[in-house]
Amino acid sequence: MALAFRQAGERESDALSSEAEGPVIEARGLNLVFETADAPVHALKDIDLSIGAGEFVSLIGPSGCGKTTLLRVIADLEQPTGGSITVNGMSPDEARQARAYGYVFQAAALYPWRTIEKNIALPLEIFGLSKAEQDKRIAAGLDLVGLTGFGKKFPWQLSGGMQQRASIARALSFDPDLLLMDEPFGALDEIVRDHLNEELLKLWAKTRKTVVFVTHSIPEAVFLSTRIVVMSPRPGRIHEIIDCDLGPDRPLDIRDTPEFLEIAHWVREGLKAGHGYD
Repeated sequence: MALAFRQAGERESDALSSEAEGPVIEARGLNLVFETADAPVHALKDIDLSIGAGEFVSLIGPSGCGKTTLLRVIADLEQPTGGSITVNGMSPDEARQARAYGYVFQAAALYPWRTIEKNIALPLEIFGLSKAEQDKRIAAGLDLVGLTGFGKKFPWQLSGGMQQRASIARALSFDPDLLLMDEPFGALDEIVRDHLNEELLKLWAKTRKTVVFVTHSIPEAVFLSTRIVVMSPRPGRIHEIIDCDLGPDRPLDIRDTPEFLEIAHWVREGLKAGHGYD
């Protein structure tokens, strides 16, 4: 599987190189205004954000605060109307064309007429990889997300959690350095969500991808992240950035520890101060 997924140790020199060259994501004075029929909507205002290689950064805030919009700007799915943003030193358009990131949506967005392995293979087919290389990467992806043996199944034959794991495998199939995730577990029940949080944390520890993760959940953000970006609405802006790296070994019961609860408290207070929650 040499070309399939680089492990954390194998990526160390890459990470050092990225740090020397600059951040993976750099936004300065970023603004986005949507023109609507009645009045302009200021979706993002004066966003300053720098994300380094190997970080797990969560964007949290109430609906309408611009967290998904910011993720879409990074992915070149929306174009800013002011300020600047770079992804791996390139414009978002250049980064998209360079296949610099994988994107996981709120819904798994798997094609129901394709098997799980064929869904994972889709970007590899588009990129023109050989069948042998596709097979290697599919096998590595299924193993990485714990779906070995399910490649021949169709999406409707899997649970919602398993479908989301397949979606993550597809996003990682071409080994991007950056993974963008838009509330991927928001529609799942609490037990499945907790399990996938654990699995995602293991995956991140193994690959040390740079992850930008959108969530509404304070416990999820604190459990997963090295930093949390607290956003506030009207217009969407960054209210506060909170460091919260709890170390590489984070079992779910860490959520009962004083350190975890203290960080969650400060995130909650940040949301209140930013007029996100009452």
